[in-house]
Amino acid sequence: MEDSGGGKGPGIRRVRVDAHRREGKTATGPARTAARMTGLRRLPLFAGAALSLAAGMWGGLGLLGAEVPPPPVSFAAQHGPLMALGFLGTLISLERAVALALPWGYAAPALSALGAITVASGFDQPGRVLLTSAGGWLVAVYLVLLHRRLCRETAVEAAGALAWYVGGLLWLRGGEVLDMVPWLAAFLVLTIVGERLELARITLARRGTGAVVTALASLLGAGAVTSLLLPEAGWRIAGTAMLGLAAWLAVHDVARRTVRSRGLPRYTAVCLLAGYAWLAVAGLLWAVQGVPANGDGYDAALHALFLGFAVSMVFGHAPVILPAVLRVRLPYHPVLYGPLVLLHTALAARILGGLTGAAELRVAGGAVSGAALLVFALCAAGVSLHARSTTDVR
Repeated sequence: MEDSGGGKGPGIRRVRVDAHRREGKTATGPARTAARMTGLRRLPLFAGAALSLAAGMWGGLGLLGAEVPPPPVSFAAQHGPLMALGFLGTLISLERAVALALPWGYAAPALSALGAITVASGFDQPGRVLLTSAGGWLVAVYLVLLHRRLCRETAVEAAGALAWYVGGLLWLRGGEVLDMVPWLAAFLVLTIVGERLELARITLARRGTGAVVTALASLLGAGAVTSLLLPEAGWRIAGTAMLGLAAWLAVHDVARRTVRSRGLPRYTAVCLLAGYAWLAVAGLLWAVQGVPANGDGYDAALHALFLGFAVSMVFGHAPVILPAVLRVRLPYHPVLYGPLVLLHTALAARILGGLTGAAELRVAGGAVSGAALLVFALCAAGVSLHARSTTDVR
């Protein structure tokens, strides 16, 4: 992922950023046709992530008690894995495959997309096998990246991929989704922290705080491991680590500076900082309550992390990642702030309603936060189509 302020690090990240720029740039004639063909070949993988999102959202709204047509049983039962692995996991592994620039890397997003669709179709065990295999394949991708250049940030991301794989193995053994949650949290948090760690490289070299984030990342992993035998302690340890990582990111991420700029850098920074705030909320809830004792606490603890934190990262990096992956233009436009504000306002209402026992506010917040994802997709499509028509006219 590119620096929200335009910077980039050396080594593997430079390769990734350069690859994104080459693939996302505007081309003409045969080059433009070739770029579009490449994007079309990757489109089924992206479509798999989108289908996982749609199924997971429908299932989640059904669980929430919103007034929607009853979802299939599998959509509701596998709501968490569909969102965390089918949607976010496919997007992350697809971006890594593009960065790796080797054909076999695309097996990871293919396995995760196919696994999510299989689970959603009601074939539970085969879907679990495919989704777990996707995590293992992503670990292999990171091993190649680490072989190219051994560095702290890629190691942190690889640990995140390993957490996906371990969580999947627990799932395969018949574990409940609740047993997977600390591992899925480690997957997403460590992946994002590793990405942002590269962009704070110069600051870390000057202040010598790289060891701090490594220790916090290790603490998060320790919390996941502890949850296997002592769930209450494991969740509290993981929550403490998330609190620490949220504070570290808020202080050291370049977003703290680029939020004062304009255009895309400011938009990305706002998304990131809002996401870090939700990571802190999730960490606080996990650290204080441990394993949630009731449905409302569970809802708040999970959606602060998987919706507030993770989806905010998706919103913020979409203008960079989509051109690289699908080779379509998605220039910044102020309209993108609309779904961002809608998402965070609705999520705040959902969590407040859950924690205070205001069921109607919780349901309304959940429904609107889901709608925010649809609004973002529509805004992004509109901006992209407008940019394409403008380019074609030129």
